[in-house]
Amino acid sequence: MANIFLIGPMGAGKTTIGRQLARRLCRPFYDSDKEIEASCGVDIPTIFDFEGETGFRRREARMIDALSRKHNIVMATGGGAVLREENRTRLSDRGVVVYLDVQLDVQIERTTRDKSRPLLAQKDVRSFLTEMSRYRTPIYLSIADLRVSTSRQKHRRVVDRICKMLESTEKQPGGCV
Repeated sequence: MANIFLIGPMGAGKTTIGRQLARRLCRPFYDSDKEIEASCGVDIPTIFDFEGETGFRRREARMIDALSRKHNIVMATGGGAVLREENRTRLSDRGVVVYLDVQLDVQIERTTRDKSRPLLAQKDVRSFLTEMSRYRTPIYLSIADLRVSTSRQKHRRVVDRICKMLESTEKQPGGCV
């Protein structure tokens, strides 16, 4: 049965949707960022402080490789996981990639109060997220098997849409819907 990997920008709901989707499909759920923190014993802002984004991305690539080798899982990735080609290849080759899209205003609402996002330590969050979207959206689209908007949507409705879309894909995920 195919793995399901959730990609998209910060604030799209990858972790929340991923947990609910995994529950619905009776699968284990992994959040690559949480797994990195558990393996290091420190939070992501601390990793950024000591190793910078480059060090974090190396750790992230190793974790995505390890997790994506598992079978029959749902995994939420960090928003920048798609920046490395090796991650894109692993995700595409090892499961169904679901791009969770979110409108900028909703993304700002969901992320600006969260101090655990080191990339948002910017003075102009709107401009930063706009630029990030311009760069990353084509990458998300290039590897996505499915695309679902999470803007102003109830989590259950998003999970329902994903399940319906998964039923019609060639990479049948299976599960206990």
